[in-house]
Amino acid sequence: MSQAHGVGSITRRNSLRLLLGGGMGAVGALGGVRSAAAATGNSRIDVHAHFIPDFFRDALRAYGVQGDGGIPLPSWSIQEAVSFMDKFRIAAQVVSLSEPGLGFLPDLDSRVYMARQLNDYVRQALLGAPAYSEAHRRFGAFAVLPLSNATDEREVEAACQEAHRAVTVLGLDGVGLYSNHGGTYLGDPLLAPLMRTLNDLGAFVFVHPVAPPTRPEVDIPNFVLEFPFETTRAATNMLYKGIFWRYPRIRWMLAHAGGAIPFLSYRAGLLALHLDARNSAFSRLYFDTALSAAPPAMAAARKVTDTGHILFGSDFPYSKLVYSLKWPGDPNAELNDTFSSSERAMVDRANALAQMPRLKARLA
Repeated sequence: MSQAHGVGSITRRNSLRLLLGGGMGAVGALGGVRSAAAATGNSRIDVHAHFIPDFFRDALRAYGVQGDGGIPLPSWSIQEAVSFMDKFRIAAQVVSLSEPGLGFLPDLDSRVYMARQLNDYVRQALLGAPAYSEAHRRFGAFAVLPLSNATDEREVEAACQEAHRAVTVLGLDGVGLYSNHGGTYLGDPLLAPLMRTLNDLGAFVFVHPVAPPTRPEVDIPNFVLEFPFETTRAATNMLYKGIFWRYPRIRWMLAHAGGAIPFLSYRAGLLALHLDARNSAFSRLYFDTALSAAPPAMAAARKVTDTGHILFGSDFPYSKLVYSLKWPGDPNAELNDTFSSSERAMVDRANALAQMPRLKARLA
């Protein structure tokens, strides 16, 4: 996870609590959110979408975080997300927290507090507490973990506890992780306790990129190149460190069609010495289509895995400007150049529901 950005003078946990004090109350009335997805003809499940509640935006601002991935932080609200879904015939979004995660917060206590606030917000505002029943059929969620400094055993343990609470108590649909947490990449032995917890949970885990610890001196926003490369680094490190074999009950989904993994899968497999067995590990991963639906990316992904492991994603709200400029009605129209109509039904909906039974039950 990326390091702190301009922490400034607000470093005390009490200051954070002041910012978050209205966290749950800030959900507000849903004001016309449409609840019955089936009635509107919506069908897709968007597995790569983000949420930015006001109390989290306030915390980012307080610590001087200006944007994400090299672009300004976009607007987000429940109403705006539902309007986007209705426009593009999306039944539900499975939301997660994008960069910088919680790495900008100054200490473990503040990260634990924020992670719990975010996960409780998702549970209450989006997944069906009675007061918010208008929206609960339109969202799923990957849990936010209070993890930045993976060298601190207490922080890794806190992440384990929150993952367990989010999945077993709150009923979230999976867990969100980042390509690196404070410079520690997925696959590092420091994260072994968390891997064991996720394996015990049989968790569906979404890996999202963040800025690398050391960034090349090129004037290109991180989301263009560094984000795909980050996903590639993390997945290859997990392959090389044997994560996919030691923790077989974890189901991994990689953002943006896995970055460069489809192209580099053979080369990455060579590192592992046992080519046939280890290269096939990538075939068991899941890949989303967010900002990666073009034929070259999808053709490469299909060489690594089968259609049942490719899931529709939009990257809303960060991508909404892109989608406003093209194809009304289908934010991933290029998928038609790769998949048949029956295959698109799998990519658009069936594959996601197969991995997230709780979401499937809510939609039903």
